[in-house]
Amino acid sequence: MIHPRGSGFFAFSYTTLATGYLVLGLLFFAVPSKPMTILAITLAALLLVDMTIILAVPRIRLEEGWVGIASVVWVTLTSIYQAIQNRAVAWGKREEEERLTGREETRRSLLEWIAVLAETILLAVMTIATILFTATLILRAFDAGLEVPGKRYLVHGDTYQVHLACVGNKTADDDAPTILLEGGNGPVEHTLQPFIDDVYSRGGINRYCYWDRPGFGWSDNAPSPHSAGMSADVLSEALALAGETGPWIVVSAGVGSLSSRLFASRNLLKVCGIFMIDPLHEAYLGDIGRPGRGFLLWLRGVISPLGLDRLAGAILRGRSRQDRVVGRAANQSGKYIKAKLQESLVAVTMTAAEIQSSRHIQMGHAPVVVVSSGQEVRKKSQWAARQEDLSRLTNNLLSWDVVDEAPHEVWTTGQGREVLERRLKELVQTSQAHAP
Repeated sequence: MIHPRGSGFFAFSYTTLATGYLVLGLLFFAVPSKPMTILAITLAALLLVDMTIILAVPRIRLEEGWVGIASVVWVTLTSIYQAIQNRAVAWGKREEEERLTGREETRRSLLEWIAVLAETILLAVMTIATILFTATLILRAFDAGLEVPGKRYLVHGDTYQVHLACVGNKTADDDAPTILLEGGNGPVEHTLQPFIDDVYSRGGINRYCYWDRPGFGWSDNAPSPHSAGMSADVLSEALALAGETGPWIVVSAGVGSLSSRLFASRNLLKVCGIFMIDPLHEAYLGDIGRPGRGFLLWLRGVISPLGLDRLAGAILRGRSRQDRVVGRAANQSGKYIKAKLQESLVAVTMTAAEIQSSRHIQMGHAPVVVVSSGQEVRKKSQWAARQEDLSRLTNNLLSWDVVDEAPHEVWTTGQGREVLERRLKELVQTSQAHAP
């Protein structure tokens, strides 16, 4: 019931700010000061701006949900209360001093001066953090206006939306396969989709569809826990809602190949070809699920509402909203960080079990193509053996290529693009003979 469609890190930050503010008020209740009043009013004004942005921008309001809205309202009311309390206590002390001594006491003890200094520093830190929250929200509001290709579909019991887009018209030849793209470690729009779109524009393929896994690109975050198998299931649901029936050639890269393999094993009658680009073998799920990696991702998520990297990229490097939503800076967003944290938390449990089960289901005659990175093969002694193992995913290996100078993202080199395009065309031709 408390699942937000966004990362939830903003709500966590506002809750932490409110709690810290209340503790600060309790600790320094007896020493009201003018700096505290000024900073409290400043904080209240900034938080009112934050609350207005969250409520006024539909996309942010949807992502934050009632949890995020309640959190920002709570901290805003807390800041207003603290400003009023500070003035009320100061007025009460002045009245009491005038009643007892006939004049207001303006002197402070050393301990009181230390308390005033401490509360001023802490409130200044809170104010700076809130300024950064506000700037990040303004950036998010600006990014929310970016046009979405395709459409978002409500999935998983209408609890969140995933983005799906298809390029090219359906032809009278119902047996012609459609390429179904699954991105790797980042949004597919920044990785595989531009390369596939080039192949499409040159007539190498007739049609392709691509989507954003939950937390990536234009898709919402999924409730936790969320495994690779759950991603495969919501992809099937989104395709059904879009009226897309296949047959499919699944094309994937890196860690995205896990979801792609699960989709293929759960849609045996609709998948007529499997194309994997330097795929991640399940033996490396232990690296993804390391506790230390998960803690660092959580720590990144907690500080992500400050937007230090996103603001610096926008101001100093000229990063566009396209860069921040689906481009090279997309990994700085709280949504993306939460998605990677979810991936890490279930890697060695749910995802590993799903992949193991899919091995028993997948065996069939769908042709398989694997194209591996020569750099990764030379860097890791077992990488080549595990790439070869994935090439035996079915009984019909069409080809396994190692591109000598290509990095993990094979399509970023000329030789890699040439091999990928050639093998993809061969797979399209071969897969039609194996279409359901």
